[in-house]
Amino acid sequence: MPNNIPNALTWARIIMIPFFVGILYLPDHVLAPHWQNLIACVTFVVAAVTDWFDGYLARAWGQTSAFGAFLDPVADKLMVCAALVILVQLERCDAIVAFVIIGREITISALREWMAKIGAAKSVAVSFVGKLKTAAQMTAIPMLLYRDDLFGLPILKIGTVLIFVAAALTVWSMAYYLRRAAPELMRHS
Repeated sequence: MPNNIPNALTWARIIMIPFFVGILYLPDHVLAPHWQNLIACVTFVVAAVTDWFDGYLARAWGQTSAFGAFLDPVADKLMVCAALVILVQLERCDAIVAFVIIGREITISALREWMAKIGAAKSVAVSFVGKLKTAAQMTAIPMLLYRDDLFGLPILKIGTVLIFVAAALTVWSMAYYLRRAAPELMRHS
């Protein structure tokens, strides 16, 4: 396991998850709901920025590693899944939407691992629709976490629309990856 700043940032994201979840479970007399929402939102945004930053640093400094390539998407998926489960419990996200997004993440992760084992990883490389899905999702989740109106904008409503857009893009991107992998799936079944 290489010890470097990009991997340390990835580990920091994983360590943020219990803090992020714990904030939202504090009793109201310890921390008012507005502050819980704000701190959870900021924590999620910091994790998202850290995700971009650790990848950038790893490439810029030549510190990419097989371990970092494994751990980075795991950290991302853990944070997103934790956020979605919490949002379902808080009744800010539909359970079916969370299931679609989490199910896609598990399916595509397994597909990518299998495709890498058979030497066909390039056929399931990140696509433009996958990037759109991630952008919609990573914009929607902080909005749903924050919840309150901001500068007169109905943040919760905007976040709700965006999470449904993310779910639709999730299905689209999963179909895209499965279609790209289909020849290999048929060949090795």
